[in-house]
Amino acid sequence: MSQPTFSSPTPAPGSRAIAANALRKAGLIDQDAKMRDISDKPGRKSGATKQTTRSRTHPHKPRAIDVLTGKDQHGSSKSLTARVAAGDPAAQRLLKGGTRNRRNAISLNGAPLTEKVVDLWKEWVNRRWNADAKFLNLERMNEDEWLKRHRLLSPASPDAVKEPQVVFKIASKLKPEVETISLAHNNLVTGRMMSTLAHYLPKLANLSLEGNRLAGWKELDFISGKRGRLSQLRELVLVGNPIRDLEYKNNRAQQYKSEIARRFPSLEILDGEPIARVGFDAPAPSASTSTRPHTMLSSFAFPMEPSLIAGVDGSIVSNFLGRYFPLYDNQRGALLDVYAPDATFSFSANTAIPPRARIEGIHVSKEFPNQRKLEWAPWLSGGLGGSRNLGRMTGSLQKVTQSLHLGGEQAVKAMANLPATRHDIAGSPEKFSVDAFPIIQGEKTNLLVTVHGQFNELPSEGIRSFDRSFVLAIAPEGSRAKQSGWDVMILSDQLVIRAYSSHEAWRPGPMRVQAGDLLPSPALTQALAALPEPQRHLMQDLILRTRLNLQYAEDCLKTNDWDLQRALANFEQVKANLPADAYLPQDAFLS
Repeated sequence: MSQPTFSSPTPAPGSRAIAANALRKAGLIDQDAKMRDISDKPGRKSGATKQTTRSRTHPHKPRAIDVLTGKDQHGSSKSLTARVAAGDPAAQRLLKGGTRNRRNAISLNGAPLTEKVVDLWKEWVNRRWNADAKFLNLERMNEDEWLKRHRLLSPASPDAVKEPQVVFKIASKLKPEVETISLAHNNLVTGRMMSTLAHYLPKLANLSLEGNRLAGWKELDFISGKRGRLSQLRELVLVGNPIRDLEYKNNRAQQYKSEIARRFPSLEILDGEPIARVGFDAPAPSASTSTRPHTMLSSFAFPMEPSLIAGVDGSIVSNFLGRYFPLYDNQRGALLDVYAPDATFSFSANTAIPPRARIEGIHVSKEFPNQRKLEWAPWLSGGLGGSRNLGRMTGSLQKVTQSLHLGGEQAVKAMANLPATRHDIAGSPEKFSVDAFPIIQGEKTNLLVTVHGQFNELPSEGIRSFDRSFVLAIAPEGSRAKQSGWDVMILSDQLVIRAYSSHEAWRPGPMRVQAGDLLPSPALTQALAALPEPQRHLMQDLILRTRLNLQYAEDCLKTNDWDLQRALANFEQVKANLPADAYLPQDAFLS
C-alpha cells in the first residue's frame, strides 16, 4: 500500500481568514503577510475567475480572499463567500480545490484553521528546544513525523515562505535566549529561509548548516549581508556543503576560510576549528571628528627604475661621460674644448646630512673613517664665486652673478679652483645613475643628461655624493669640440655636491622612505604583482610594516575595508595571538 500523500483537502469556507487573523493576533506573521489561496495563479488575482465585473453588494466589507492575502481593500468583485452563497459554480470550485498542490501552506492541511495552528507551531518549537543548552534543534525538518502528522509544511521545504519567519519569531520569545541553532541536514539549496534569522535572533552565537546543498557565496548573503548579518556569530559549521567541499577539493581551503572570516568578523570557530587569524575584527570607528592621519608609507608608490637613455644613441652618452669624468679628475683644463663659447657653469653645496645617512651613521661610522676629514669651506667659498645656492644667498646681486660662470674659459677656471676628485665610473658603475633624453629649447632639439653618483675628494679620500646635469648639443663641423674629437658640446653644466648617502638609493626596485625599513624580495614582489592597484601597494605596505604573509595581510585589509590605518590598528590589537605561520620568513625581505 502506497504511502498517503498530504494534498490540500477542502477547507471550511472562511477558515483561511480565521487562520490568518489568528496568526496575526499571535504576532507570528506581520500585518502585511500574504497567504495565497489554493487557486492562486501567477499573473491573476487570487480567487478571480475570467474577467467579470460586478458591483459589490457590500463595498464596505473586505473580500475574503483580500483578508487572506492581507489586502483588505475595496474592490469591484463580490466576496468569495457571497458568491458561494449565491451558488456561483466557479467560486464553489475554488473552495473545493483542484488537483494542484498548495505551494505555500503555512498552517494545518485539512484540519480546521483556527488558532490551534499557533499552538501547534509553538508546541513543535518547544519540542525541539533545549533550554539548558540554549539550543534549538531544527535539523532534518523535512523528515519530521510530527509535522507530517499535523499536516504542517516544513520550514525547510522549498515551498515554505512564512514558516521560517513563524519559527524564528517563536524562537525569539524563548527564555533563556537562543544561543545555538542547528539547521543541519535539511537539504537546503538556498539560504533564503534564513533571511529573517538575524532580524529575530540578532545575538545568535552558533549556527550549524552541516550537510546541506549550499553551493554559492550568495547563499550566505542572507546571514552575512548588510541587511541580515549575524554580527555576533561565534561559530559556524558548513561541513558537507558544496561551498566548502569544492574549495577544499581545489586546494583553496585558506581562501575559503578567509572569505568566511571576512563575512563574519566576529567568527572564532569555523567547521570545528579555530580561525587562525584570531579574528581581524574591524576596530570600531572612532567617535573623534579629527581628520584621519596621513598614511605613512614605508616605500614609495613607484619603484626605482634602471637608468633611462631614450631618444638618443646610447654610445653618444657613454662616450661623453667616459671621457669627461677622467679629464675632470686629472686634467680639467683639457675640458675647455667641450664647452660651447656661450656655455654656463654653476655649482652649489648642500651641507646637510641626508636623513638616511644620519640614521645609518655613515658620517661617524668606523667603516668610513675619512668622512671626518672632509671640510665644506672649499666648496662654499671656492670656485671663483662660491656656492650658488640661491635659496640661501644673502647680500648684493654681485654674489648671485659671480657664482654663474659664462663661457668655456670661465667655467674651466672655476672648476680648477674646486677640490680635486676621483670618479670611479669604470670600476663601480653601480654607484652611478644616468638619465638621458632629448629636450626642445626654442627651435632646437638638445640632449639633457643627468648623472647621480659619488666621488672621493682628494687628498682626504672622504666620499661625497653629487648630481650633475648637462645640456648637450651636437658639435657642429669645424667647432672646437668637433676638432678635439667630441661628438657633443656642453651648453649648460650644473653641479650639486652633497654629503654622502649610499648609492642604494637608486638601486632598481622598491624605494625605502626611511633607512632600515624592509624591502620586498624579488619573489615577494612577483607574488604581489598579480594584484590590481591600489590593492597591490596597500598589501605591500602592510606586509613591510607587519611581516604578515599574503593571506593574512589580505584578510586584515579586507576586514577593514582596505583602510590601511584601520588594518594597522587591528593588527596591533591581535598580533599577540597570531600564530607563527602568520608571518613571512626573513628571506622574503631585503635587508
